[in-house]
Amino acid sequence: MTKFLLSLHVLAAILAVGPVTVAASMFPPAVRRAAPAGGDGPVVTAVATVEVLHRLCRVYARIGIAVPVLGLATALAMGVLGDGWLVTSLGLTAAAAAVLVAFVLPRQDELVEQLARHRSVDRQETVRLAMVTGVFNLLWATVTVLMIVRPGSTTGA
Repeated sequence: MTKFLLSLHVLAAILAVGPVTVAASMFPPAVRRAAPAGGDGPVVTAVATVEVLHRLCRVYARIGIAVPVLGLATALAMGVLGDGWLVTSLGLTAAAAAVLVAFVLPRQDELVEQLARHRSVDRQETVRLAMVTGVFNLLWATVTVLMIVRPGSTTGA
């Protein structure tokens, strides 16, 4: 059962978190392409790309709930719920989710709205969003490393 749960956990991480990290990273430059600096108004095809990237982030963020749920089930089956690497990973996962929900998605909402209203977009807003998205991605990368290395683990799994 443990191997099955671990397989589902890893697949969920790849299929849910992967698309969010990629789409969120692609979003700020896509906004810059959609809203040229000359003030000519948004480029319609580029706006469609921005909207698709935003939708991907929102949908896969919801699907991503499966990752910690399956991770907790796996940890319970392995008897490692109290291990430091797992507790740290859970904390970092919660932090990544908070960054996504509190900062990345709302800023994406604002930028999509600005483009939909044919308003100019402040380049600094896209830079700030890229920075916050980088923090989100760094948190997930750290969780991934902890899941692989598992410092102090004695499970041998």
